[in-house]
Amino acid sequence: MAELALDRPLHSREFRWRRLLNWLPMGLTYAFLYFGRYNLTVSKNALGDLMSKEDFGIIFGAGTIIYAFAFLINGPLTDRIGGRKAILSGALGAALMNMLLGIVTYLVLAKNAAINIALVFSIIYSANMYFQSFGAVAIVKVNSAWFHIRERGIFGGIFGILISLGIYFAFDWGTAIVQATQATLSTDLNFLQSALRAFIGVSDNGINQTWWVFFIPAILLFTFFVIEIFVLKDRPSQAGLADFDTADASSGEDDEAFKVGELLKKILTNKIIITIAVIEFCTGVLRQGIMHWYLIFTNEIGLSADHFMRLHWGLILMLAGSFGGIFAGFISDKIFGSRRGPVAALFYGLMIVLTIAMGFVLQLNPFILGAIVSFMSLAVIGTHGMLSGTATMDFGGRKGAATAVGFIDGCVYLGTGFQSISLGFLLSKSWNYWSPFLVPFAMLGFILAIKIWHAFPQAKRKDV
Repeated sequence: MAELALDRPLHSREFRWRRLLNWLPMGLTYAFLYFGRYNLTVSKNALGDLMSKEDFGIIFGAGTIIYAFAFLINGPLTDRIGGRKAILSGALGAALMNMLLGIVTYLVLAKNAAINIALVFSIIYSANMYFQSFGAVAIVKVNSAWFHIRERGIFGGIFGILISLGIYFAFDWGTAIVQATQATLSTDLNFLQSALRAFIGVSDNGINQTWWVFFIPAILLFTFFVIEIFVLKDRPSQAGLADFDTADASSGEDDEAFKVGELLKKILTNKIIITIAVIEFCTGVLRQGIMHWYLIFTNEIGLSADHFMRLHWGLILMLAGSFGGIFAGFISDKIFGSRRGPVAALFYGLMIVLTIAMGFVLQLNPFILGAIVSFMSLAVIGTHGMLSGTATMDFGGRKGAATAVGFIDGCVYLGTGFQSISLGFLLSKSWNYWSPFLVPFAMLGFILAIKIWHAFPQAKRKDV
């Protein structure tokens, strides 16, 4: 019996450069998908009374629930057709849906069209989220063939950075677009904002051109859709390089035929994957339960649009999430032997402390609250990168990576949808419900992460 190649492989310089060329455009496509997903939050603040907190909760909740269940289709589909076709489908579909959201916003603001925003946005945003669901499964599927199991902590860090970059695009770029397209300026514009304003021809006619917060992500997604057609490859061998044994749960199964039923059974009966899925449900509650609602909270209490925390919220989240992703990947590979459970447990322990602290500072200082929420973002994105971005490759293997991440990321967005509808209702009554709602999910995630502390995938051995 041959020993499995569990040591980190030594890749050639050519391989490393081609892998970079492969995942960087795909990673930016993934980040721009986030831009075209969370721009809804920015548009909610820009639309004001046209979209209430309950409306926002319903729209975002409907979209995320569709996103969650779409994985049941798109996960196995991506394992069959490959990550390249999946990311192309996601980018093009999300671009078209963002164009439609922009058109509806234009009709409401510029033409005073009598449109039920909650209903129409829910339908289009749900379709957008269906296409968005191809993003995570595609990026994990492709990279499962390009990263060895001992390198995937690094990829988990990259995954966290990409998520954080997309959040930065959505919140900071989105806010900058909204500011630049206001009919009457309320703040000084930078060079790019001034150029955008001049290019689209904003006039002082009392109409804010908020629809550009949807059109610009659509344009970027279509641009990267074209780029990906030419540069993205599913496996190293398709780029003229040698495939290699990644030593994950699919090791030794390369010659076996792809069977959806067997793959689903393998994943859905794996206790570790089930445990990770429940942890990631909690991650979905916590991540969106802080990231979106903090911006809405500061807007509602009248914090100036020029205040540091509001003006640079996306940048703050990007830095926090990037550091969380890099730190999580480093300690997973270097300290915990490429196990992902210990990292999740440590970060969830931190989240228990921080969610409790939220309740004590809620009415005291929005800056301190923002700092707490930023550290929570560090912990939650670090956890998400390790579990959805990395553990799915480990335990699903190359053959089942997309199905595994689909199942687990689906649970993330079930949590997201649950918190969106729940907090949309609760916070319409009082912001005092915010912290108590989040604390139990931080505790449950911590307990379950402890249970998978020693989990590591068992790859098959092959005779020489």
